[in-house]
Amino acid sequence: MSEAGNSGPESLETGKAGAYRVLARKYRPSNFSELIGQEPMVRTLTNAFATGRIAQAWMLTGVRGVGKTTTARILARALNYKTATVDQPSVDLSIPGEHCQAIMEGRHVDVIEMDAASHTGIDDIRDIIDRVRYAPVSARYKVYIIDEVHMLSTQAFNGLLKTLEEPPPHVKFIFATTEIRKVPITVLSRCQRFDLRRIDAGALVTHLSSIAAKEGISVDDDALAMIARAAEGSARDSLSILDQAIAHGSGTVSADAVRAMLGLADRARIIDLFEHVMKGDVAAALAEFRAQYDTGADPAAVLTDLAEFNHLVTRLRFVPSAADDASLSEDERRRGAEFAGTLSVRVLSRTWQMLLKGIPEVQSSNRPVSAAEMVLIRLAHAADLPTLDEALKSLEGAGPLPNGAPRANGAPANPGNGGASAVAQARMPASTGGGAQTMRLVEAQPVSEAYVPAPEPVAEAPVVPVKSLADIVALADANRDMAFKVLLKRCVRPVRIEPGRLDVTLTDDAPKMLLNDLTSKLRAWTGRNWLVSLSKEEGGQTLAEMETTKRENAFSDAKSDPTVAAILARFPGAKIIDVRIPDVPDVEEAKAEVPVEPAADDDEI
Repeated sequence: MSEAGNSGPESLETGKAGAYRVLARKYRPSNFSELIGQEPMVRTLTNAFATGRIAQAWMLTGVRGVGKTTTARILARALNYKTATVDQPSVDLSIPGEHCQAIMEGRHVDVIEMDAASHTGIDDIRDIIDRVRYAPVSARYKVYIIDEVHMLSTQAFNGLLKTLEEPPPHVKFIFATTEIRKVPITVLSRCQRFDLRRIDAGALVTHLSSIAAKEGISVDDDALAMIARAAEGSARDSLSILDQAIAHGSGTVSADAVRAMLGLADRARIIDLFEHVMKGDVAAALAEFRAQYDTGADPAAVLTDLAEFNHLVTRLRFVPSAADDASLSEDERRRGAEFAGTLSVRVLSRTWQMLLKGIPEVQSSNRPVSAAEMVLIRLAHAADLPTLDEALKSLEGAGPLPNGAPRANGAPANPGNGGASAVAQARMPASTGGGAQTMRLVEAQPVSEAYVPAPEPVAEAPVVPVKSLADIVALADANRDMAFKVLLKRCVRPVRIEPGRLDVTLTDDAPKMLLNDLTSKLRAWTGRNWLVSLSKEEGGQTLAEMETTKRENAFSDAKSDPTVAAILARFPGAKIIDVRIPDVPDVEEAKAEVPVEPAADDDEI
């Protein structure tokens, strides 16, 4: 819904004789029939009033300028509608009633408007709660319109809940907000919610055109389209821009004047820039960009318009009827359709992604002109690059064929360039019947055959056999991964090992990522993929436990040896601190892993 309807200059709102009123106030809707773009809400209210199912509170939400406050006033007028023949709530407000004038001007004693942005506290809400018990002075309902309700404090919302849930029969609440997510759900659940939509650009153009005709102002169609796009769905913003444009043009509104006033780029020149970029013509693209910048266009705005036209071309490819949009210029319709029939979706998607990344770069750069030029250079450079499927198709027919026979991808043979490269073939324009398409829109020059050295054969890594956990430890040692070798010996209990598969259990102190690390390292060390899984079966001893057991047995055997026993008996206090066994690997490491009690102040053996 807009804050400007189709009512004539002589609406319910009047001003002093000769005083100028801005268009947004002069053409403010005064009844539901003058609202634009909010048909679902009007239909719901019409049915509710017709059946007598009138809510006790409404929540109006939407972006700025779509008409929340205006709707609240029209709704208050409908609730208190009274004429000589009608004395009940009605949505048919074609005949002004007793209270209509005062309500629409915001001066009715029973329609209280409050701006929550400046009345946020519990005291303001307590004042409302104290007054709701009293009946209206002259109207049917006492209506409270609270704008920007999301600005109320938590205490204020809590104080309003009880009254909002069970208000007196003569009280209605109408809330308006642009930040619906900031309104507590307890408040929302007690209101009938209406989401006011952005107004379509085509509807705005029609609306602005009718107002310009009533004002006797000459306005270019392109100028109206630019104003509608700049308003972004807000009727109030569109009328404010139109007001400014009328003053800027001394009573006439031209496209050039609006473009200069808003700092916009010429839409036709944006299309020229798009064409230069799609052709890969860097020099022409930079020259066109500089020309637009010199006439006052903002660098980020140029790229934004470029992205919008790219989106339009993509949309026209799938929805040709989108060209009927009233906000589009004739150049956008005609040339956009031409590009849509020439460029592939992959190319358009790639351009869109690059622009989405480039626009924030320009906006945040200390040198926006240079940043924008670099974005255009990247786009033009990408124009020479075929997409993946195009490159593959070109490779199929890259070699020369005898007698000029057609190639595998349907492209005609070039007798003078039989050895053309894949890139050169990918640059050829697509035929009208389909086939490969690229961003290149012009005929490419023949490319001389280039020597491409044959790739060197790559020797496959030999598969290393692994039959036990000890083999994996040996691989860790061979690859000088000592830390992982220690983890394998201390934390892994083998359950089952097969070629390409390893089932294990882990000790309590094992790292969480040990199995993932083991999988990747086995793949790298053995040259094959491994499935390493955590088994539910009980695993065997870890290698560290096995070595400890083996050393303990060795110590026990050593003590039982007659020679060692004789030495220990000959030297009281002597202890065995190490046993050297030739077939035990990594003795030094084993010594480090198995702590041995030192023999303090005793002889050692």
